[in-house]
Amino acid sequence: MLKPLPPSSPHRSHFPVTDLPHTRTRTVHWVLTAALVGAVVGASALVPSGDSTARASEDHSGSGGRAAPAAPDPRAANYPLTCGKQKPEVTEHGAADFDGDGAPQTVAVVRCPAGIGTPPHGVYVLAPAAERGAAPRVVATLVDPDEGMNVERFAVRDGTVSARLLGYSSPDVPRCCPDKRRAVRWEWKDGAFALVPGPVAGRTSV
Repeated sequence: MLKPLPPSSPHRSHFPVTDLPHTRTRTVHWVLTAALVGAVVGASALVPSGDSTARASEDHSGSGGRAAPAAPDPRAANYPLTCGKQKPEVTEHGAADFDGDGAPQTVAVVRCPAGIGTPPHGVYVLAPAAERGAAPRVVATLVDPDEGMNVERFAVRDGTVSARLLGYSSPDVPRCCPDKRRAVRWEWKDGAFALVPGPVAGRTSV
């Protein structure tokens, strides 16, 4: 079972996320420099479930042949993202039973609605509601919208979250045209998410 983020720290991950060697503590650094990707690190709040092997929710079958529980609805969650009078919109999502407890989690890519422009994305992990009728719980932030990045090529497969992150080399780069990109993935290892960066792609071409 996964615990929700405390109200006092809306962007801090309380679903375990581990740093890799030579990483930075904020994901934005790899976009602006050639350093490896960093991760948001939070205190472990995962209740041990015995088997911590990640499994895709569609492949999980309950005991006695019963259907696996449904993954949290990403459009029913309350995200730590302020969009004025509008509600954050979910652009993509996927699900997997990362901690192997039989209840799948949902990973959602979220941003503020915008008629024009390119608002930054956030990537959040959702766990089932604590009680019937309540909203799904946000238990981790994989990408914080405060980092000012955009997400594409998002996928959740075999218990791994993958994406390509788009960023900007300086404040002078127009928001329409990110000039930095990098493929990343989050793998569930030893009871925590480990962020694995791909090579730095450098300046993009049109």
